[in-house]
Amino acid sequence: MDQTIRRPIKPKLLNPGDGIGIITPASPMLVEKLHKGVDYLKALGYRTFLGEHVYDSYGYLAGRDRDRVNDLHFMFENPEIKAIISSRGGYGTPRLLDKINYNLIAANPKIFVGYSDLTALQLAIWRHTGLVTFSGPMVAVEMGKGIDPFTGQNFWPLLTQTNVDGFFSRKTEKPVKVIKQGKAKGTLLGGCLSLINSVIGTGHQPAFDGAILILEDVGEEPYRIDRYLAQLQSAGVFTQISGLILSQFINCEEKEKDPTLTLDEIFTNYFGSLSIPIVKNFLYGHIPKKFTIPIGVKVEIDTSVPVVKLLEAPVESNVS
Repeated sequence: MDQTIRRPIKPKLLNPGDGIGIITPASPMLVEKLHKGVDYLKALGYRTFLGEHVYDSYGYLAGRDRDRVNDLHFMFENPEIKAIISSRGGYGTPRLLDKINYNLIAANPKIFVGYSDLTALQLAIWRHTGLVTFSGPMVAVEMGKGIDPFTGQNFWPLLTQTNVDGFFSRKTEKPVKVIKQGKAKGTLLGGCLSLINSVIGTGHQPAFDGAILILEDVGEEPYRIDRYLAQLQSAGVFTQISGLILSQFINCEEKEKDPTLTLDEIFTNYFGSLSIPIVKNFLYGHIPKKFTIPIGVKVEIDTSVPVVKLLEAPVESNVS
């Protein structure tokens, strides 16, 4: 299987007054939250464009596959739109991956934002195009609830400027904890663990050679986390990466009080023998206060500090 290591394509940075397209590629969202999120974007001075099928519903999906794909294609193709932000995650994005025109995306590189179920799409986009995307706040989730100030402060600058000095170094209530000492540089790849697994062994799996892998998840009991990590291990991912960031695993405890392993025990089982820098408690995932992760940029882990450092901006200046 060809898993070509891509050179990054960086989208142009976002300017005041630019158009932002909003799509629902996974599950239906709460309309009230969407409208609040749209108001938030307008208050910041951006123009908003809703996908034709943004309100669609088809069971647990936000519409038929072809319609969700068409909205995605339209937003990338429309020259008025400079950034695309998903309304929410949920379920169903992996169904779209075989139906997407990646050449269209590569020819019209834009800021693309989402997380959770959107992880599968972001990794597929990276695999096929090399476009840097953003695992960050969504319109009918964080923006629709009243975005946490920390989250906003660590989101918008990534989209609107090329100076990334000091990013990820801001102090948080949960400091990063060192699991394995070391220092490494690599391309930042990952996201929601269960969705990373959905592309493993498919034509949408990216090359993990030398990557810094970042993992998070929500609502997955320990035995499921174990299963996902077993698949990544069997696929050789852990022997390919140069560093590992374990982020927030929310509501991932055993629900039925059955005999279980803790997440720390599971992590030790899989990562204890690795000779790469590993940190945990990084502030990213299904939490209100978090960093935004640019998928596809160079980062560095240095456990002597400890710090995760951005080595390059995820966007390019509009000035050629």
